[in-house]
Amino acid sequence: MGKTKILFISQEIAPYLPDSPMAILGRDLAQTTQDSGYEVRTFMPKYGSINERRNQLHEVIRLSGMNVIIDDADHPLIIKVATLQPSRMQVYFIDNDDYFHFSPDKRLETVSSPEDNDERQMFFVRGVIETVKKLRWDPALIFCTGWISALAPLYLKRIYQDDPSFANAKIIYDLRPENFEDTLDPRFAEKLKLNQIAAEDLTLLGDTPVDFVALNKLAMEYSDAIVQTSPNVMPELVEFARNSGKPFHEYDPSKEDIASMSADIVDFFKTLID
Repeated sequence: MGKTKILFISQEIAPYLPDSPMAILGRDLAQTTQDSGYEVRTFMPKYGSINERRNQLHEVIRLSGMNVIIDDADHPLIIKVATLQPSRMQVYFIDNDDYFHFSPDKRLETVSSPEDNDERQMFFVRGVIETVKKLRWDPALIFCTGWISALAPLYLKRIYQDDPSFANAKIIYDLRPENFEDTLDPRFAEKLKLNQIAAEDLTLLGDTPVDFVALNKLAMEYSDAIVQTSPNVMPELVEFARNSGKPFHEYDPSKEDIASMSADIVDFFKTLID
């Protein structure tokens, strides 16, 4: 029997982006998990600011080429991969010129721009899931970090619930403070319905434009467990997690350094999959 597989869906990973707390967590938690004996694969967006030559990214032709339909429009999915040294952990990049690149003089550094943020996360999450299916790599646990991953629990529980690749996977959503500007497109829920999501699955969003808080609550609603990896998370979201009835690993100030936090979270993983 092979190693237990754990999938990381991350908004930022160092060194492909500057060393922010989220990017360092994206790298170190996945590496600690791999060092603990699990088989790990991790995904992030291919932002325009990432230098492909310096970071030795190359396109995976056999995985690229499919189209992802968002709001009745086709968007080509391009998959790139790099190997993170010294751990030799594989990092996959979801790429598309419509969502992760602007003109050369205005590169999309990360996802701070509000333009198309709703469709950007739809494309990213769908791209990750479809790529994992193509890899025939069935994770036992899926860890989602950053709001760009927030639709993964909903998609996996409602669109892919009968897919054998994900049927038994435990989904963890990571509460982080990194916000996005303003609210998502007013047609956000409508676009989700075009992607096979039923209206009753979105009641938590209400009738007002979707902001950071509503999006995080939706992610927690469809997750199997919740982790808090920063002390600066909005109290409203922490309270929602506490009241969810799901396993909730709260931030522990005695383990604020990334090494001890990562080891502690891996121990939490074990309680969910062992």
